[in-house]
Amino acid sequence: MARANTYLAPLSLIFLAGSLVMLWFIILSAVTTTSPLSQTYFLSADTSGITGARPVTQWAYFYICGEGNLDCSPAAPAPPLGWAWSGNPTNAPEALVGSHGGDTTSFYYYYMWRFGWVFYLITLVFSVLAFFAGFIACCGRLGSAIAGLTALVALFFHTIATSMMTAVFVRMRNVFIANGRTASLGQYAFGFCWGSWTALLIATILFCIGIRGGDSGTYGGRRWGRQRSVRSRRSYDLNGRRVKDEYA
Repeated sequence: MARANTYLAPLSLIFLAGSLVMLWFIILSAVTTTSPLSQTYFLSADTSGITGARPVTQWAYFYICGEGNLDCSPAAPAPPLGWAWSGNPTNAPEALVGSHGGDTTSFYYYYMWRFGWVFYLITLVFSVLAFFAGFIACCGRLGSAIAGLTALVALFFHTIATSMMTAVFVRMRNVFIANGRTASLGQYAFGFCWGSWTALLIATILFCIGIRGGDSGTYGGRRWGRQRSVRSRRSYDLNGRRVKDEYA
């Protein structure tokens, strides 16, 4: 008998694919001037008057750009947030400046951003593995278990990455505002972050339900579909011989 919950694996793949697409939008932010990549950034802030900084700075995944994700710096892995200005700058918020990243970035922002940046890549790797494992989930409970476990690992790292990224840029925005500068979070970037996390969570739950469901039609049919025999038996002696009478 076919699995009763066969629809769960394709549904999980749809949510997982959606999570991956949004994750790619975050990672490829500012790579081109095409929407939505040109509108995807974590933070936009007024940095006018800071030594070596643009009038407006936008922080993306690989780049530090000007307004509209234009005039971007060369792509770099986990670029220190303070690369938006020169080393030992004047007029920069003191809470953001420190001895890291060439005397541009404080300890907290340097390492929180770097770890969050790396965790996004780890999330991407495990999400891709879970996506391909999801095709095996269409064949049975073992496939659902493999895909569910891989998706759970991806969800773990996604939770850490998104939480760290949110904490860093919300705190950074507040620092700029406290210093009398305008700053705002990127709606697209954080929408993609939490949307991707939510889609991955739903996909993981569906994979886990698939493990529990299994071949419920066949197994349940055997377990619950079997009808007990109502045949009764009695025996008695007739002329010294044991005779069995059977009737239903």
